[in-house]
Amino acid sequence: MNTALKVTAFATGLAAAFTAAYGVGHAVGPAPAPTTQPHTAGHGTPATPAAPTAPGDHGEEPGAAHGDHQVGGLQVADRGYTLRLDRTVVPAGGPTELSFQVLAPDGSPLTAYRPAHEKELHLIVASRDLTDFQHLHPVRAADGTWTAPASIPAAGDYRVFADFTPAAETDPLTLGADLHAAGDYRPAALPRTGRTVTVDGYTLTLTGDLTPGRPGRLAFAVSRDGRPVTDLDPYLAAYGHLVILRAGDLGYLHVHPDGEPGDGTTAPGPEVDFTATAPAPGDYRLFLDFQHRGTVHTAAFTLTAAEAPATEVPAAGAHQH
Repeated sequence: MNTALKVTAFATGLAAAFTAAYGVGHAVGPAPAPTTQPHTAGHGTPATPAAPTAPGDHGEEPGAAHGDHQVGGLQVADRGYTLRLDRTVVPAGGPTELSFQVLAPDGSPLTAYRPAHEKELHLIVASRDLTDFQHLHPVRAADGTWTAPASIPAAGDYRVFADFTPAAETDPLTLGADLHAAGDYRPAALPRTGRTVTVDGYTLTLTGDLTPGRPGRLAFAVSRDGRPVTDLDPYLAAYGHLVILRAGDLGYLHVHPDGEPGDGTTAPGPEVDFTATAPAPGDYRLFLDFQHRGTVHTAAFTLTAAEAPATEVPAAGAHQH
């Protein structure tokens, strides 16, 4: 897929996710069950919350809030599985190769995965300022080592997300680790995009909102040269692939469209619909991958999830009119 995003909101061209994805928290109360289950911690069914541990145990990211189980990628290890990068410092400004292993609970490299959306593992790389996003498809060797070519466009801090389901598990995992690119780091402010962005000659318009603790619909309408695109290609067994990353900690929310190609009801455009839940108020970056005429494109949006205004309760004894 294209790794240098051409979204006009980007300052520069794994991740977000995502991420990201949301990878990365604040505890959130229970939300009503959606009619279409959102993907919140990886491919498949939502992740089962891990048992609380002391901060720092199993490589947990400092400051990660226990109970914020609607996001993944906050920890380098979870449920006994660990993401181990061969290198945590890479050169900036050009192509590089990422190499890593997922370690099983017994410490050995994991070699058996449960495929989801046509892949055993999805790799997301995102810059900490959320101006760069890459969705990579690494290749696994027999010894459990994964490799993927990547382009690290500029110096700075990045987050690597591994989204997968071990063959011995039914719930997916999203693990995250930090990656550093040495050099003159010039962080950018979070891009503000509005509801319409343009990428590679395509115009995408977003409707719907992220609401804390409540599932909501997100719809992306795709057009080109002023005409709706009605012949999107299937990509990873869907007409779109969405990673949401929370600004601040890169909490990773991974969602998938409502419906799938060949189900008899889902049209190949112009709209691609998702159901997603924000775990808490704040800013989020949405990275949408879609494929048309054999080429994958990525569009990025910034969306703010705001608490719904509280309903004012009349004081006891007050007259209501």
